[in-house]
Amino acid sequence: MPTDVDARLAALRGPVPARHHNARTIAALTSNPGCARRAVLDAAGIDKAALATAVDFPAPYGQSQFAITRGNAFEARMKADGCAELLRLLRETLGLDLPDDVAYTDLETVAGGDTDQDLRHAHARTQLETATGPALYDHPLLKLQVAGKDVYLEPDLVAFQHNGRYHVVEIKSFPVIDRQADPAKVAAAATQAAVYVLALRKLLGDPGAVAHDIVLVCPADFGSRPMAVTIDVRRQLSVLEHQLARMVRVEQILAELPPELTFRLDLNRPADDLGAAVGAIDPCYSPTCLSSCELAYFCRNEGRTTTASLGTNVRDDLGGVETIDEVLALADSDDDSEVATMIRTVARVYAESR
Repeated sequence: MPTDVDARLAALRGPVPARHHNARTIAALTSNPGCARRAVLDAAGIDKAALATAVDFPAPYGQSQFAITRGNAFEARMKADGCAELLRLLRETLGLDLPDDVAYTDLETVAGGDTDQDLRHAHARTQLETATGPALYDHPLLKLQVAGKDVYLEPDLVAFQHNGRYHVVEIKSFPVIDRQADPAKVAAAATQAAVYVLALRKLLGDPGAVAHDIVLVCPADFGSRPMAVTIDVRRQLSVLEHQLARMVRVEQILAELPPELTFRLDLNRPADDLGAAVGAIDPCYSPTCLSSCELAYFCRNEGRTTTASLGTNVRDDLGGVETIDEVLALADSDDDSEVATMIRTVARVYAESR
């Protein structure tokens, strides 16, 4: 049943379908758990890329159509013929003696074509809990609590069950050349897979039912020949659980916002007016946001005079000095506080080095 929080989030979003959470959005949100702005926008299912364009700070990145097409083709190959190619990789990577006729079940739809998320989630749990023998399950609908609100995840992943234990299989289209891949892409894939491991463990109610070693499948070298490796995501799981636990609940943030606030994009509002609405929710900007949040360029411009714009290390080292003007003033002051003394020392060393 819809709640008051759901109604408030719907009012913020306007009459458009909500954008669902996925592993990428949750990974980005937990990398910066203090950002109330992103927490609310993601909870409301708002299209942040469209919002960034509407406030005249469009995100200059995104996956190309070519990359999307290539990724879809590679994934289709892995799942063709009952996942025959994927089974070969699982045999080799996990060292298993698997039959050729391992059961494959697509959980994207339930009997009768019902799309109700609660029903799909319950159906996924039933199927996964009653699995016998080696089996592959595609598109299980998962759920996590993010900022105090349950969110559904519709992952395009395969859960492989063997001897009562599941392995998350993550299929990515970035290449592995000479057994080396882009470290940033591998790290992102590991974090996203950890989101699915955590959600799958919560679905089954047993942490031991899902392995902490995920299977990453990518094309090898410059062709489409696949290869697979296992990655231990225990560190990512630990960070993820810690960050989810410390996030402020969405209803607490909503309670402090003006009741008339909305981010509707169908009202033809001037960019400045819509930007002021976005500014009503506190951000927690740092330069790392530029690679993970569509609104980062707006937030960077908004906070260009703050110490946070210089990075989290600088912000933390300055211990509560929030603006660059304050830092410069302290550098010329007689203030005997620890922070002021540190700033004067840094200014002196910098001057001497020049």
